[in-house]
Amino acid sequence: MQLKKWSKWIVISGTLLIWLIKFFIRPFVHIPAFLKPLAGISPNLVGAFLLPFGACWFFKKYFVLRTLLHVRLTCWFGLALVIVNEYLQMIPVFGRTFDYLDILSSFAGVFAGYLAFARLMVKCGALKEEGELV
Repeated sequence: MQLKKWSKWIVISGTLLIWLIKFFIRPFVHIPAFLKPLAGISPNLVGAFLLPFGACWFFKKYFVLRTLLHVRLTCWFGLALVIVNEYLQMIPVFGRTFDYLDILSSFAGVFAGYLAFARLMVKCGALKEEGELV
């Protein structure tokens, strides 16, 4: 239960950080030219980082996160959805822009999220043995 509680607060904090970047910092704060790519990809990086935590908090019924294999599969599934979303932005109807840097930052974010979530699972004692059936 402690893992779900940590996941909840990490997702809430991360979402607030994304909103802060997208709705306050990027529109109203002057960002130097060399930092603009970082400001552009940071919501994707943070959002991808939150994938395993969000799966634990929101979708515990559908994603059983008992082993590292389960966490890896959940991260791969979330990453696939992020990549499909990015490619859908190529359709002009949505009025969005496609960017390969967003996909790269999503890879980095999911990897960092996987490492952080796995460490949290160990800390909370929620990690089961790979071969163990629960």
